[in-house]
Amino acid sequence: MAKTKRWGKKYLDNRDWKKYNAELIKRGEYYINPKFLETWNVEIKEMNKGKIGQPFLYPTSLIIFLAVLSAKGFDFRSLEGIITIFSKKFFNFPIISFSQIRRRIRTLSKEFIAKGKNLIVGSDGTGLKITNRGEWIRHKWAIKRGWIKVIILGDVEGNIIDIRIGDEDANENIAARDMILANNEEINKFLGDGLYDTKENFRLLDQLGIEPVIKIRKNASKNAGGCVPRKKQVQEYKKIGYKKWAKNKKYGLRWPTTEGIFSAVKRINGEILKAHTKKGLYDEAQLKFWAYQRIKDAGKEEI
Repeated sequence: MAKTKRWGKKYLDNRDWKKYNAELIKRGEYYINPKFLETWNVEIKEMNKGKIGQPFLYPTSLIIFLAVLSAKGFDFRSLEGIITIFSKKFFNFPIISFSQIRRRIRTLSKEFIAKGKNLIVGSDGTGLKITNRGEWIRHKWAIKRGWIKVIILGDVEGNIIDIRIGDEDANENIAARDMILANNEEINKFLGDGLYDTKENFRLLDQLGIEPVIKIRKNASKNAGGCVPRKKQVQEYKKIGYKKWAKNKKYGLRWPTTEGIFSAVKRINGEILKAHTKKGLYDEAQLKFWAYQRIKDAGKEEI
């Protein structure tokens, strides 16, 4: 097959590799650094303030540490084994059982927070596979291909701002609009591929004062079906053509907001889900993306 010549200027990698390498090393430290021991007593005291019934014994920082390892593929009994070794080496602190680990990870808040204001964001979806152990779920749900769809809203720095998870029929446009509405105060510009070229999307972005950078379909009418916000974008796109439009709008920034994140999450935490229930699969999918963001944030600490 003949190679397709890349149009535009040659890509220049301006990344600060010294800083980036330091971040990657810092991420590695996170996996084996029991920082939760430094704040254990303070956390427990705060968690139990005003609590009725049996008091908490294990701090949230410990559960976060274990949740990140769980996303890497460690089973709950292995996690108990890791904590057992830490306990023997450090202060002989109480060991959490694998069943408690499972319960606390499932109830752990796995939210995402926008990092800054006037953000340039993008949205897209990807699929995570169900293992053969979950084959029966495909028959139960009457799913042919059997995968879970993850739709994210990310920024140009590769941070996840929001996430929606569903089966393979999940509507990416509905999910994207929901996430844009929830985070609109932090968004300045929205990037999307041709899938997001809909009247509803353009109208919402116009109402919220967010600049749309959405690839227009080739067969789009210049009248844009009576949608005024879309009409303006279609006419500009048709007038100057895709290549100039993409350059002017910096459409290439869409890659780090979505595809770059998908690639990193699957490379670090894998793309196979092992849970046996629908809710379990959704929780496991969210855990993979949440854990990736935790590791990414850890890499930037004290750098």
